[in-house]
Amino acid sequence: MHDIRSIRENPDAFDAALARRGLDSHASVLLASDAAYRAATTEAQEVQARRNEASKAIGQAKASKDEAGARALMDEVAGLKDRLAELEERSRALSAQRDDALAAIPNLPAPDVPQGADESANVEVSRWGSPRDFAFEPQDHADLGPRLGLDFETAVAISGARFALLRGPMARLNRALGQFMLDRQTGEQGYSECAPPLLVRDEALFGTGQLPKFAEDLFHTTDGKWLIPTAEVSLTNIVRESILADADLPLRFTALTPCFRSEAGAAGKDTKGLIRQHQFDKVELVSIVRPEDSDAEHERMTGAAEAILQALELPYRKMLLCTGDMGFAATKTYDLEVWLPGQDAYREISSCSNCGDFQARRMNARYRPANTDKGSGKGTAFVHTLNGSGLAVGRTLVAVLENYQQADGSVAVPDALRPYMGGIERLDPA
Repeated sequence: MHDIRSIRENPDAFDAALARRGLDSHASVLLASDAAYRAATTEAQEVQARRNEASKAIGQAKASKDEAGARALMDEVAGLKDRLAELEERSRALSAQRDDALAAIPNLPAPDVPQGADESANVEVSRWGSPRDFAFEPQDHADLGPRLGLDFETAVAISGARFALLRGPMARLNRALGQFMLDRQTGEQGYSECAPPLLVRDEALFGTGQLPKFAEDLFHTTDGKWLIPTAEVSLTNIVRESILADADLPLRFTALTPCFRSEAGAAGKDTKGLIRQHQFDKVELVSIVRPEDSDAEHERMTGAAEAILQALELPYRKMLLCTGDMGFAATKTYDLEVWLPGQDAYREISSCSNCGDFQARRMNARYRPANTDKGSGKGTAFVHTLNGSGLAVGRTLVAVLENYQQADGSVAVPDALRPYMGGIERLDPA
């Protein structure tokens, strides 16, 4: 959500930032809507003031035996009451109209975000690790996996396309990855583990920016709730409608949850394998911080995700997304792309975003700074929110299968995961 006061103060800067995202100007329309709302509100206040004044005058007229004057004032008050009700309703409608327009506009990109229309304009920041040299032709996980317990056919029979059934050691490896990530993020990175709800209300998804624009990408239940597309929704909304103490910040939350996405906008993309599923597990990272700390927290969060890839010895690259490839709520995003030898390509495995105060405004999540311009402890400010994958479990499973595959079709278990595998050091084909 955007600050209408900031748009009033500098509409040209607002439109220029939207132009970097490839969007048309919005400031003039927003300001016209805002002006209409403010005019209706001002008139309502004036009518209320006159109503109060006239009501007071009725008593004075009666006290002075001016019955005609009292009746005239009572008639005026009755008319003002009706007019006030009309103006208040108009004010509410104009406020909702303005806020709906504001809510439909994505976050503004940070100044250092490269401009571009799509992923081709993303900028590589760094690389870690070197792709393995295979003495044989490496297989895609979708071809390698079925002999190891990755069952797509049964999943299709049960649930349809974009689902998978994991059996035996494959299921164990998937569980090991999630537990390993969660232990690292809580034990080494300082995130507090949560077990959040998987079903949320409209308000929660509005707060993080999925609603109203991206409803088609979500699964909706018959009782009006939504399955979470990511634990970001539940974790970030922990602080909705809150005023936090300065000393409480930063807050860092993590959770390992199933995630559910309809993939409505991905028809025909990655239909084979585990890359794009309707249901998948993910370890989510969420930070709630002071505004002045959000840039550093973004680097820290991305580093926490990178540490998992490094521990698993999976080659990856860090990408700074351009304005046309960022998510709706993000002001700046890093993607981590892991090397997949079966696809001979780097593919996204984590996305870490700084959302600034965009989500906080939608959730009304604030804090009370220890020191402000108005004096110590006075006033509130919106927090900044950040979220990232630490990591997507299914895509990490894909990366392990493809990078650790052997010539005989088996897959070696990375050293870091062996304590979680009950002594299993390799997955052997059936």
